[in-house]
Amino acid sequence: MNRRDLLKTAALTALATAAYATSARWNLALAQEGGKIITLAHPAGFPDLDPATSFSNDGAVLANVYETLTRYIPARDGQEARVEPVLAESWDVSEDGLTWTFHLRSGVNFHDGAELTSEAVKGSIERTVRIGGGAAFIWSSVASMETPDPLTIVMKLSAPQPMDMTAAAGFAAWILSPGALDKDNAWFNAGNGAGTGPYMVERFEPGQRAILTRNPNYWGTFADGSFDKAVFEIVEDAVLAQSMIESGEADWTYSLPYENLDALTANPDLTVVSNPSFETLVGLYNTRKAPLDRPKVRQALSMAFPYDDVISAGTAGLGSRAMGVIPAGIWGHDDAAPVPQTDIEGARALLTEEGVADTGLELVMTYATGDALESVAAELWKANLETLGITLTLQPMNWEAQWQLAKADPAAAQDIFVMYWWPTYVTPYDYLFNLFHSEPSPNYNLGYYANADFDRMIDEANGLSGTDRVKAEQMFKDAQRKIIEEAAAVFILDRPNIHVIRSDIKGYVDNPAYGHVTFVNELSR
Repeated sequence: MNRRDLLKTAALTALATAAYATSARWNLALAQEGGKIITLAHPAGFPDLDPATSFSNDGAVLANVYETLTRYIPARDGQEARVEPVLAESWDVSEDGLTWTFHLRSGVNFHDGAELTSEAVKGSIERTVRIGGGAAFIWSSVASMETPDPLTIVMKLSAPQPMDMTAAAGFAAWILSPGALDKDNAWFNAGNGAGTGPYMVERFEPGQRAILTRNPNYWGTFADGSFDKAVFEIVEDAVLAQSMIESGEADWTYSLPYENLDALTANPDLTVVSNPSFETLVGLYNTRKAPLDRPKVRQALSMAFPYDDVISAGTAGLGSRAMGVIPAGIWGHDDAAPVPQTDIEGARALLTEEGVADTGLELVMTYATGDALESVAAELWKANLETLGITLTLQPMNWEAQWQLAKADPAAAQDIFVMYWWPTYVTPYDYLFNLFHSEPSPNYNLGYYANADFDRMIDEANGLSGTDRVKAEQMFKDAQRKIIEEAAAVFILDRPNIHVIRSDIKGYVDNPAYGHVTFVNELSR
C-alpha cells in the first residue's frame, strides 16, 4: 500500500470512527428514554420523504410510515405470487379490465387522527399525479376516480392495467391524510408525516438518520415484543456497517463485502439471510457524449466487461449474469437474451473499426461510495479497459450527489452511471420505462437513451398487459433485445438479496418486490 492509500485509509477510518461514535450517542440517548429500539444501517441516504415524489432508498422509511391499498407477495414455499389486502380489504375488476373497485378497510385512522376514506385515497393519488414527480407514472392509465361511498373508490382506466399490482407499488402508491394533501415537499422533509402505518416520523436528519416511533393507534398488528422505535442510520462505509452489526450497535444491514459472508455466517450472534432478488446492476452509457453516442463503441465496452470475474469476486459466486435489465422472477425475463460475452479481442476489433482504438480515450464512471460490489466491478472493468488503451476514471460518490450530477446536464455528466434497479411494482414496464424511455429531463434514464420505436413498443406492451399478457410479454422481450443490440447499457448481474441481522431478531422475511424494505412491526427481539 502506498503512502496515498495509507493516508486515504486513515482518513476513512477516522470518519468511520466519528460516525460510529455519533450513532452510539444517539442510540444511548434513545435507550435512556426507555422502550425497545431497532437500528437499521443503510448504505445509502434517504433523499426525499414526500410520499408523492419519493423514488429512491427512502422507501425503506416510508414503508413503515405509510401504507398502500395492496401488497405484492412473491412466490415462496411452494405458493404462487399473490397480491394481498392492506388498506383495501377487497377489490373487483370489470370484464373488460377498465373498471377497478377497491373496498376500503373500516376503522383506520391516519397519524393525525383523520379517518381513512375513499376521498383520502382519491386525494392522495390526485396529489401524486398533480405533482408529477417520482413514480407518478404508475397512475397514468387512471382516467377518472369516483367515491360512491366513504369506503369505496372506483378507478376508470383508459387502458386495461393490473391495478391491484399498481396499488401495491413501493413508490407513489402511498395513502396520506387529507390534512397533508396541501403540504409541500419541504414539510415532509422537515420530519413530518401523515400516514396510517405502524410507525410515525419522530425526527429526520437528511444525510444522517431517520427516527420513527410506534403508532399507538395502529389498526394492524405488531409482533409480540415488537419495537417502540426504529432508527434508520445512514452508514455509507461498509467497514463501519460491519463493525456495527457485529458489535450489536446495529440490528440489520446489507451491502457488506461478499468475501466477508463466511465469517459473518459463522458468527453465532448474526444471521445471514440470502435469497434471490428482483434487483439488477447496470452501467448506463451516456449516449449523448462522443464517442459513446455510437452503438459499436458501446458494444466494444460491453465486450470488455469481465462478467464472470465480477460475479465470482464481487458476489462470491452468488450473483447471476443479467440477461438484459429484467431479472429472473419478473414476468418478461428473457433467459435467451443475446447479451454479449467477455471478448477483449472482439472489443479491440470494434474499436479499431470505429477509429477509437489507441486514441487515449478517457471515460469517467460514477458509482455509490461504500458499495463493495460496484467497487469490485469498477476495478475489474478498469483493468480490462487498460489493455485496450482506455482510461476509466472511477468516481465513487454518495448516492444523492451521484444522482444530482447525472440529472443536471448530460453534456457535463459522467460517461457511465452505475446503479441498481429494483421494481416500483412488479412489471417489465417499470424497468424498461424508467431506465430507457425517452424523457424531457433526466430522472432515472441517466444514459439519456432515446428511441421512438422502443418507446412505442413498451408503451403498447404496457397497454396490453392487463388483457393479453402473452403478447405483452413478447413485446417487452423484443424491446429489451433492441436496447441490448444498441448497447444502451452494460447489463452486469442480478444481485442476490443478502441481509445481515442480529440473531435475536425474530420475524424477518425479505420481500424482493420492495428493495431493502423492512416492515418493522413484524419484528421483535
